[in-house]
Amino acid sequence: MNSQAIHKETHFQSSDLVTDIVIGMSDGLTVPFALAAGLSGAGIGTHTVVTAGLAEIVAGSIAMGLGGYLAGKTEIDHYNSEYKREQWEVDNLPDKEKEEVRQIFEEMGMSPSTQKLIVDEMAQDKGKWVEFMMRYELGLEKPDAKRASNSAMNIGLSYIVGGLVPLTPYFIASTPLEGLKWSAAVTVLCLLTFGFFKARVTGQNPWTGAIKVAVIGSVAAAAAYLIAGLFNK
Repeated sequence: MNSQAIHKETHFQSSDLVTDIVIGMSDGLTVPFALAAGLSGAGIGTHTVVTAGLAEIVAGSIAMGLGGYLAGKTEIDHYNSEYKREQWEVDNLPDKEKEEVRQIFEEMGMSPSTQKLIVDEMAQDKGKWVEFMMRYELGLEKPDAKRASNSAMNIGLSYIVGGLVPLTPYFIASTPLEGLKWSAAVTVLCLLTFGFFKARVTGQNPWTGAIKVAVIGSVAAAAAYLIAGLFNK
């Protein structure tokens, strides 16, 4: 059997949704975990830990969602601005733009005759011409018009889901320290799982990724707990 006939591409195509979930879950698992650990070290009641934790999750999800929205909006505005500039250059500096296209194909190793043929053909459709320059000269892909709002929602919801993981044990724990023990166990397990799959889909070593994410979250929580304990003495 021809090996080329059964070959399948296995490259990971990173989607905007995956990126948003990674951003939201990473902070959602880590920040509320560190906050709850710090409050537990301060010797306050579980009710206060839960109240403060919920307030942080709400504020954090809004802040993270807003950050995602602004990043997506900036990406769209930047693309539109560069698109208008390229349109102006194609209309007013066609010879210069043709030379830039020719140079791109020259770098690809095409012959001078082929370069001229493609450049002349492309110049017949200004819309395709501008899109070509956006992609191959500026390296910009047209962003989804709904990217900003989708990013805000995806990141915000991911943050909430991640944040509830370390906080949930405090709802049923009788003391903050008991809640912290269960919170640490559940959160570290989730951090390991999250880090594993995050590394796997991005082509990294899954076990290394799992340990790295878990260590970062654990160190942050431990630091918050120790500092709170020092000030509580």
